[in-house]
Amino acid sequence: MRLAVIGFGVMGERIVRAALDHPSDDVALAGVWDPSADAMARLAGTLPAAGRFGSAEAAMAADCVYIASPPMTHLGHARAALAAGKAIFTEKPLGVDLEDSRAFVEETAGARAAVNFIFASSPAVAELKAWIAAGVVGRPTHLTIETDFSAWPREWQMDAVSWLARRAEGGFTREVVSHFLFLTERLLGETALLDAHVDFPPGDRAETAIEATLMAGETPVSLSGGVGAIDAMERNLWFLEGEAGAIRLRDWSTAERRMPDGSWETAPGALPHTEARPLILRDQLSKLAAMTAGGDHDLATPAEAFAVQETVEAILAAGG
Repeated sequence: MRLAVIGFGVMGERIVRAALDHPSDDVALAGVWDPSADAMARLAGTLPAAGRFGSAEAAMAADCVYIASPPMTHLGHARAALAAGKAIFTEKPLGVDLEDSRAFVEETAGARAAVNFIFASSPAVAELKAWIAAGVVGRPTHLTIETDFSAWPREWQMDAVSWLARRAEGGFTREVVSHFLFLTERLLGETALLDAHVDFPPGDRAETAIEATLMAGETPVSLSGGVGAIDAMERNLWFLEGEAGAIRLRDWSTAERRMPDGSWETAPGALPHTEARPLILRDQLSKLAAMTAGGDHDLATPAEAFAVQETVEAILAAGG
């Protein structure tokens, strides 16, 4: 798979590095394009081995196109790549307009298309699934999702503050909560929003706090998130309780199960997210190569991404 990357922000750079470092001959970086001359200069300076395209159209010469541009441009680039006969891998959110995203899902039925929800390749999530299958939780009774930040955007996202900090495309609900909604739908079933409250600051800035209640299949879900209430840059929790026990995912990559004495046991071989992330992206690219070749994969589908987008936008709409 010759992979083209559109967008050389944080996620674009991570995928570029993952492609350059990929241990398999099944993955090769064809090149990168970003409309920003500064971004292309940074690419040339930091990763001179990476090829550079002169336009988005030139990137369509690759076998698969990864789209890491701002959300409003995702579907335009994706449609262009599909029209050129290429496979696509787009960042989440799928889009920011529900009707356009719904139409896109219909257009891509049967196409080689996937969305980069990292929990599709997370070893920690594999542990959660194994524990659920083994009966550690039993019948689920309640799920708690918490996402908190000292500031938004996070420090490492400041190059994208022009859109990440604003209501139209950004906010932590689209960028972070969406991952945990994807995880919830994968493990517990379709989500339905029951109630939500959102705090927005004046102007067009993104949300600063959310609270919501949902159902995931037959499991009640409590969701909360906020900015400014913690000292650490970020803290997140996916905590599932059941009749037989409880499991949780902390800070993206730490899977734990509650023992009979109430203590928490960490899954063997657990890694901090900074170490787990390159391994996850490696496996995402391996699955992407399989998809591009027409093979089976378990990457997030556009339909799954749209289901998450529907829930996210319904939550945000509660803030007016």
